[in-house]
Amino acid sequence: MTTVIKAATTTTAPADEAASAVLLAGRAAQDCLTEAQLSPDTVGVLINVGVYRENNTFEPAIAALVQKEVGMNLDYLAHRVPGAAAFSFDLMNGACGVLNAIQVAQALLSTGSTERVLVTAADVHPGGRAALDADYPYADLGAALLLERSAQAEGGFGRVQLAGSEQPSAIAGYLPTAGMGSTGRGRIAVRRDEGFADQLLDLAAETATDYARAEGIDLHRTLVVASRPTADFGARLAERLGLPATLVLTPELPQGTTGLPHTAAPILGYLQAVEQGLPAGVDQFLFLAAGAGPSVACVSYRPQDAS
Repeated sequence: MTTVIKAATTTTAPADEAASAVLLAGRAAQDCLTEAQLSPDTVGVLINVGVYRENNTFEPAIAALVQKEVGMNLDYLAHRVPGAAAFSFDLMNGACGVLNAIQVAQALLSTGSTERVLVTAADVHPGGRAALDADYPYADLGAALLLERSAQAEGGFGRVQLAGSEQPSAIAGYLPTAGMGSTGRGRIAVRRDEGFADQLLDLAAETATDYARAEGIDLHRTLVVASRPTADFGARLAERLGLPATLVLTPELPQGTTGLPHTAAPILGYLQAVEQGLPAGVDQFLFLAAGAGPSVACVSYRPQDAS
């Protein structure tokens, strides 16, 4: 048994509407299920990893609101699929959130707790439009990833590896309540320390190298799908790993969207890699996410049709 990607989608907010993390995540999830030709009733667990949300909403868990938006198993008693757990929760670890969710999904799927896990990742400016705040670095963007069990032993996701640093946080997003006054619901502070890009680059390159060595992965036969904490992160990572630029992909935002992709970056990067096709001689992915902490997560993925 292994964990595989059944479907993946991304979505952006209409230019004339205030962005909502709940609506973006819900829309991406619905599109993901449509692509997989499955109903919401067939999914047992939903994990939401988005960090930034409209009006700085903290309670209830955004995952519960997304679950309602998707219409996923809302009535425990009357539901016609008793085996569906209808369980949802938030898991927040910044840029590494999707990979953390994959690790949790592997555990749930391997024990037979559920047949499918839906991961949603959506970030929006608390004020509703990232494009109106030049100091806010991230894009209003949503994504969804549907994971399921496969009976095949080959392919799918490998072991998820997490790494951190004892150095002070390179990036932090927080709400300084004392200084926000009556405008706090629509504002957020994002601090990126001087040299944060180098910190993330060092940790990402070290983690990817260690992971490849431990798992017997040839990075020259692997497409590294990396997060994008800075615009040039992919090029610098390729140089650090000694790889041609064609073997490191950092996602490009959809046209008309401003900022950098945040929690949705691994899903957006995967979709762009699939659309472009794997380079010649490459038969697997290495997802690599780097963000606040500083922290890094990585996991290999081999499509089963490429095994």
